[in-house]
Order: sequence, then C-alpha cells, then structure tokens
Amino acid sequence: MYAIVEIAGHQFKVEKDQKVFVNRLATEEGATIDFDNVLLIGDGDNITLGAPAIGGALVSAKVLKHLKGDKVIVFKKKRRKGYRVKNGHRQALSEIVIETIVSSGAKPAKKAEPKKETKKAEVIAPAKPEAKKETPKAKPAAKKATGKADDLKKIEGAGPKAAEALVNAGYETFAKIAKAKPEELSTVLTEASSRLAHIVTDTWPKQAKLAADGKWDELKELQDNLDGGIEK
Repeated sequence: MYAIVEIAGHQFKVEKDQKVFVNRLATEEGATIDFDNVLLIGDGDNITLGAPAIGGALVSAKVLKHLKGDKVIVFKKKRRKGYRVKNGHRQALSEIVIETIVSSGAKPAKKAEPKKETKKAEVIAPAKPEAKKETPKAKPAAKKATGKADDLKKIEGAGPKAAEALVNAGYETFAKIAKAKPEELSTVLTEASSRLAHIVTDTWPKQAKLAADGKWDELKELQDNLDGGIEK
C-alpha cells in the first residue's frame, strides 16, 4: 500500500517504514505526527482518488531528527555592471519515518489551534463637538444714493474718482455736500482710496452751495479764482 500525501507544503509518495526528508516540522524529535491531507491511496489494483483529499484517510509518521540539508551555492551576476554576489544556503529539514497508512475511518488529525488573543475593550472617547466656524461679519455697506445724483465733477478739484467716492458715501447731491464740513469730505476720500487723500476740500461746501442754488455765474467766478479747488 502506498499513499500520496501533502506534508509541509509538498506532496510525497510514501509507503510504510519509508524514511522521508521534509521541510522542518514544528514538532519535537521522537514525537508522532498525523497527516490527513491524503490525495491518493493505492492498494494493489485498487486506487482511491480524493477530491481533493480522501475523507477518513490518514498517514502517521514519527519524527526521527531535525537537520540541515546540503549547502547550495547561490551566485548572482549582472553583465557589465560589476555586480557579483555569492551566498550559501542550507535548507532546514526533518527526517520522518512512515508508521501507518489508514485508508478510511480515521479521525482527522488535530491541528494546533492558534492562541486566541483576548481583545481589550476599546474605550471610545466621546466625540468632541466641532467648533463652529465664525463667519466673518460683512462690513456695513456704504450708503448709496437713493435719488438721482448731481454731476459732482462740476466742483473744482473733484474728479471722477472723487465724485464716485462721494456718491458711494451718500453725498450724491450738491445740497448734501454744502451741509458737510470739509473734514468730513476729506475723511470720505481717504477711506475710499489713499490716492484721494491729498485732495483739498476746503472750498467744496461753498461751491456746492452755489451749485445747489443754481448760481452758476457766481460759481464760475469763484472757480476762476481757484487752483485745483484751492483759493489762490
């Protein structure tokens, strides 16, 4: 009777009292070990084939000793690279002797159960509440003119940018500029743009007053005596 059995990842054809060298087994010398992954059993003309293993078949063996195989030289070389590596290797083996071959009715071999690791209870910390993102407060929009704006460029010294800044700040008419102080108008221009901070607004309320009253001749006479909105 012979059997084909898988031992330590390799398949062997074994018979009773046959000695076999297999890959190192995790078993002490002198111990008996069973292999239940029997793929085929032949007894004379009767051949039993497993699918893939034969249920109830078992091969028992005794570990005689642990040893190392013959040294094998491993040499690696790369052409034109100057690479040469030489290593030796000796495979760890176990010598076993086959004691019995059972074709059916055997109990499956007991496999060493891996140690169960007790998982420690995981303490889940309470989730921290997400900090609310503070949305930046929008700057208060400048007061825009609600009515029709006057042509503020008629004021000597007030260009298109200055006129736009005055309208955006709520000084869209000659009447409102006439009531404002020069310091207020300078502050509006400076906040609108640093390029407007140099403009002198001392005569703007006076000019706006004449324009609001419709005294265009007097306004022209006043402006003839101004240089960029500044009295000569």
